[in-house]
Amino acid sequence: MIKNDPINSKILRVLSRDGRISNLQLADQVGLSPSACLRRVQELERSGVIKGYRARLDPVQTARAYVVYVAVGLAEHTKAAQAGFEQAMARADEVAECHNVAGAFEYMLRVEVADLPAYKAFHTDKLGTVPHVRSITSYMVMGSPKDTRG
Repeated sequence: MIKNDPINSKILRVLSRDGRISNLQLADQVGLSPSACLRRVQELERSGVIKGYRARLDPVQTARAYVVYVAVGLAEHTKAAQAGFEQAMARADEVAECHNVAGAFEYMLRVEVADLPAYKAFHTDKLGTVPHVRSITSYMVMGSPKDTRG
């Protein structure tokens, strides 16, 4: 297990904001020599603390600017019903996130599509046809004053 000291915490904060920062710039921001900084980053990667790097895409240009959080309740609380639902969501390109949650419903989805008609098509033609779905409650995102996802 890797130590979570203040320097590693700084490295992780900077990299989570800009995964393409040069090692020289990163070292300067966290107060290390470039070689010491590179060793720490490589160890964070090897240990699995850093799982990977991603490109942030423009949601308008990729036709995914209409975001809806969807609460889904299942009619049956069986392992087979959950597995079937999760497999269906894994195949749905519109579903950016699928979380099994505790509470009044079983799943919370983050759905990203181009617009309301595209969401309606997803709701009706994909989500609405999945076996065991009992309830669907949609929450359209009006704005995101804070979003720290990479």
